[in-house]
Amino acid sequence: MLILIFFVIHWYAALFAQTFFQHRYTSHGAFKMSPFWEKVFYLFSYFSQGSSYMSARAYGIMHRMHHAYTDTEKDPHSPKYSPNVFAMMWRARMAYQRIVKGKSKDSEHFSKGLPDWPTFDKWAGSFFSRMLWVLGYTAIYILFAPSFWFFFLLPITIAMSAIHGAIINWYAHKYGYKNYELKNTSTNLLKPDLLMLGESYHNNHHKHPSHVNFGTKWYEFDPVYPVIRVLNWLHVIRLAQ
Repeated sequence: MLILIFFVIHWYAALFAQTFFQHRYTSHGAFKMSPFWEKVFYLFSYFSQGSSYMSARAYGIMHRMHHAYTDTEKDPHSPKYSPNVFAMMWRARMAYQRIVKGKSKDSEHFSKGLPDWPTFDKWAGSFFSRMLWVLGYTAIYILFAPSFWFFFLLPITIAMSAIHGAIINWYAHKYGYKNYELKNTSTNLLKPDLLMLGESYHNNHHKHPSHVNFGTKWYEFDPVYPVIRVLNWLHVIRLAQ
């Protein structure tokens, strides 16, 4: 039971870091925050995503490329150019690594206004840091898994953020429903969104990229939106619209 609790908390904490900080804030500037709170959410992203931590700057560049080049060969993770979800994940990883290493020709074009903490990202994204997290996760499963079968959750735990990205970037471009007819294959994956904290309303997001609320229909509840409203009320963030 403890392993399931750990897994669920990790799933939603890592996903919140991605959708709130790396996606809505970093990539689209849907709200603003002070340098202090920016550092706080950098740290939150690191401790929630662990071995699958993603640099906010690199994530922002890659996601902006996805919007600019959706469903073309320059899209870093379009399912149109991969035979399966694992091939797409590898393609996205290679695109991410090129950005991190400064080898992407498009990096400067899409980097305007992105937060950047290079010394922290160098540690957080290092092989040594990721391996420490992997060892820590493995120890938790050894200590608390009630049976061998729970170890099938360990690879998901290790690659948590990549799994979250794959669910949207693969399945929400191949299945689901559309509220808007766009010049791309984006869909809304779940009705209502249950597992992805609003991220599965991908067709809505492609229509309104900078909207802070990813739901548009009455039944499309985005659970992160009320959290954003509370954080705005507390002056942790400032809504841009």
